Amino acid sequence: MRTRATVTVSIPPEMIDAVEKVRKAEHHTRSELVREALRTYFMLAGRAYTPTRAEQRAIEQGRAAIGRGNYFTLKEFRAYVGGESKKARAKKRLTRASTTTTYRRR
Repeated sequence: MRTRATVTVSIPPEMIDAVEKVRKAEHHTRSELVREALRTYFMLAGRAYTPTRAEQRAIEQGRAAIGRGNYFTLKEFRAYVGGESKKARAKKRLTRASTTTTYRRR
């Protein structure tokens, strides 16, 4: 038995660009991002969202871990992953002089 249903939605190109930026920044799939957006919408619209059993278990495990003090603050997490502003550096090209070894006589 399937646990998911597929829904096709048309979205303007500029909204797709925004979805892709958020998706990549948060390391989610499009489906995960849309599900989270719908959960937020339902919550804000006054409609109750009932988590699945798996989601409820994950929430309870997370709360228990926090109760034990097993968590990172946002500041600690950013320091752990290297911060948001850190960008990859371009690789340096070796020059011919740096690849050859020279020896001096004493």
